[in-house]
Amino acid sequence: MSNKCVLRRLLKQLIAVVVGSLLYFFVLTPHLPPGGRHQPFRIDVGLLLNAWVCLVLYGAIEWVDHKWRRKGATGEGRKR
Repeated sequence: MSNKCVLRRLLKQLIAVVVGSLLYFFVLTPHLPPGGRHQPFRIDVGLLLNAWVCLVLYGAIEWVDHKWRRKGATGEGRKR
C-alpha cells in the first residue's frame, strides 16, 4: 500500500469524523431527547449516536469516491 493510498484514506476518515461530529452536535442534538444527547466526559448513548453518524458519513464518502474513481477509470479507457 502506497503512501498516497494511506493519506487518501486518512483524509476521508478525518472529513467523516469532523463533519459527522458537527452534524451530530449542531443539527441532531437540539432535536434529541435528553437521553440521546452526549454528556461531556461520559460514555453514553449520545456518543454511540455520534459514532454512528460518523460511520455512515464515512461509508457515503467511500461510496462516492469508489463511484468517482470507477467512472474516471472507464472514461480514460474510452479515450484511447
